[in-house]
Amino acid sequence: MNPRTQHRTEAIVLRLLDYGESDRIVTFFTAGYGKVRGIAKGARRSRKRFANVLEPFCFSNLLFSRRGPDSLALIDSSEAISQFPAIRGDLEKTLRASYLIDLTDQFTPDDKKNEPLFKLVRDFLFLLEARPAAESLLRFFEVRLLRLSGYDPVLDRCLVCQKPIGKETSYRFQAADGGLTCNGCRPSGGVGIPVSLGTIRTLLLGREVEIDRLGSILLSPQSADESRKILAQFIRHLLGREVKSLHVLNEIRRLYT
Repeated sequence: MNPRTQHRTEAIVLRLLDYGESDRIVTFFTAGYGKVRGIAKGARRSRKRFANVLEPFCFSNLLFSRRGPDSLALIDSSEAISQFPAIRGDLEKTLRASYLIDLTDQFTPDDKKNEPLFKLVRDFLFLLEARPAAESLLRFFEVRLLRLSGYDPVLDRCLVCQKPIGKETSYRFQAADGGLTCNGCRPSGGVGIPVSLGTIRTLLLGREVEIDRLGSILLSPQSADESRKILAQFIRHLLGREVKSLHVLNEIRRLYT
């Protein structure tokens, strides 16, 4: 039997599952090893050993051991770096943070290192901790996550004629094709979601600009609606289903509007 090898890395909790009478199975997204699933022995009984660190989107220094990449890890310790109190104390922020980590979980295979994506999730959690829970942050996170996951939608040109955007005031987004078509190349019947040039340019800016400048980029009501529709449809097309936490977020939003 292979001996266990110990590893230390920064990690973000993606989800939890109670196991047996006192254990907990935790899925982490880590900087050094990608998505790691491990068991925390006695986590539900011991308040001291894993005090408040095995909670969704908690950011910590993780120490774990395992016999190989395909084996369940043993969580030795987890020391909190940030528990994001401002997020946990605000329902809207909690729902948005839950969507960020749920989306990350859906697009991240086990044990495949993706440090740029880890940094993206970490930075957006800190951004959400420090700023108001703006709708635009979700859209900018989505377009950046899609790029880092290898599913970057084509937003800078027409998929058919390859002409750069800017010649027309509106386009159509087709999830099955993964991008835009211009008016001249649009199939008969108006297939796809209408999207304005302003929305496209804002999404491209939000995808490229430094993260600490994202708070100054605002989506107009029209752009917020268009960007939400095209990205939700594209993500649903890629995953084959709607992300559960997004459904919860939308349902609660409807209750309060």
